[in-house]
Amino acid sequence: MAADKSKVRSDRAEKALQSFRKKLNRQLVLSLASCVHCGRCTDTCHYFVAFKGDPTMAPAYKADQVRKIYKRHIDWTGQVFPWWVKGKDLTTDDELAELMDVVYGRCTMCRRCTFNCPMGIDKALIMRTARAILTEQGFAPKGVIAVSKDQWEIGNQMGVSKEEYIETIEWLCEELQNDLGDPTALLPLDREECNVVFAINPREVKYAPMSLIAAAKIFHLAGESWTLPSEGWDNTNFGLFSGDNALGGHMGKLVFDAVTRLKGRELIVSECGHGYRATKWESPNWAGMDLQFPIRSFLELMVDYVRQGRITLDKSRNLIPVTYHDPCNLARSGGITEEPRFLLRHAVADYREMYPNRSDNYCCTGGGGAMSMSEYSKRRLESGSVKAEQLRATGAKIVATACHNCVDGLMDVIKYYKLGMQVKLVGELVADACVFEKRELVALPSLEELGITQSILVVDDEPDTVTFLTTFFEDNGFKTLSANNAEQAERIMAAEKPDLVTLDIIMPGMSGVEFYRQIRKNGRFQDVPVVMITGVNPENPGHMDARTYVFDHTELPGPEGYLEKPVNKELLLMTVRKLLEQRKSAKEQ
Repeated sequence: MAADKSKVRSDRAEKALQSFRKKLNRQLVLSLASCVHCGRCTDTCHYFVAFKGDPTMAPAYKADQVRKIYKRHIDWTGQVFPWWVKGKDLTTDDELAELMDVVYGRCTMCRRCTFNCPMGIDKALIMRTARAILTEQGFAPKGVIAVSKDQWEIGNQMGVSKEEYIETIEWLCEELQNDLGDPTALLPLDREECNVVFAINPREVKYAPMSLIAAAKIFHLAGESWTLPSEGWDNTNFGLFSGDNALGGHMGKLVFDAVTRLKGRELIVSECGHGYRATKWESPNWAGMDLQFPIRSFLELMVDYVRQGRITLDKSRNLIPVTYHDPCNLARSGGITEEPRFLLRHAVADYREMYPNRSDNYCCTGGGGAMSMSEYSKRRLESGSVKAEQLRATGAKIVATACHNCVDGLMDVIKYYKLGMQVKLVGELVADACVFEKRELVALPSLEELGITQSILVVDDEPDTVTFLTTFFEDNGFKTLSANNAEQAERIMAAEKPDLVTLDIIMPGMSGVEFYRQIRKNGRFQDVPVVMITGVNPENPGHMDARTYVFDHTELPGPEGYLEKPVNKELLLMTVRKLLEQRKSAKEQ
């Protein structure tokens, strides 16, 4: 059957097909041509299981949406008999949008189906290739586009400037020294000829410094020669998610050049699943570089420290029951399964295995860049019922993992399904278990002692949250103002300009979203830092999703701080002090 000549292919559809042809290689063609539709992959997918057998969620069905295009335009049988092999023409922009919903919105590229395929078909490769041709034509979630732009232009996925990065590292040095009671403890920057160059996730700088402090503590106690680069420090790589090999090579080269510039002996990747996979296995190929140094995970290095006696762990310091979630890119795509278990069995008193586990574990729901795709939040959380059952069955109170993406994904699942668990990185639990002689604490001066009188406006529609936050801030020497909605907050800010605002997103009337925009567009308040303190809306997941503002900031810069409810008080105080001190320094310059 010949193609319908009456159909005029859109310009973007034509370019997508041309790109598809160029991206074909042996591995991809084998994956596209070899499926026998045996169904072995079907119930391995958490989307299919969670959506109660919806056939459109089956891995083979999703791959077929790409395979049909291959059969129609590449395979000779489809060009002659498209109706026989069910080939499908790609003609309109609407069809591109439909394909985007499949490859971005219904798959986290976790590769669990691939591991269970008797033919070895790499469906994640099929999904990634489809993402690539779509992204090139502008069909990608807003968050993916925004984050990729930041990685191209600024060099990290959260748009952290070099000045902000260095200020944060200096601030964390003070926190580390106070924690250890040791003025010699540092987060060293740009030291040459160190054993370890440490590449991190921007989340550790922007919103989750506790994991970076934990790593620095472990390095210090192990007596390691290590450094952080001031440029090329982001181990994350949205090129892996979007299919953009050029971006993948760009991000890898930034990190690899930093190691070379600093004459480092080894590159260690912090706890990030896709960051480890992209940096160690993919980026050298994308960047076309022959590296002269080894790359390892921080997990592997910590195992060495324990085995060599460079750090001593006391598991009695972690008595709460702990289970472990295997990140897909570490376990299935990286072979890192036993290292975290070794560390946890030495660091916690009550370790409980999750089933299934290791390479057969289910995705946290946040893989493949899904945490940046607010368009699909509701579907993502509903697919988390499978992971929720896994977590609930362990009876643990803490779920450890080794990936920042998984931390966010698991936290959302725990809140949505009301599991009452905490999420921690393996390194944080190891740091908590470290035995060391703590010196007399160096007390940080209070704001009053520094001669600083600063006010914080708390905006939240939950009275209990307002009471908790205002009391907490007042106990720590701050003046507080409070508002139960955005309209009330507007009036307060018009009368008295606060030094910092904590803001909930989901509120009646004007949302926190609109209020945040007003703050950022009002010249009088542009210098006022905003800390988002919010979480998943269990009644309407995906509505006013906080990650819309963390990741999708094409219009406006993202918030200076972001914390999930229930709030970690130590992290909240650290974040607020840091932002206020940075604001004070900026005013003095």
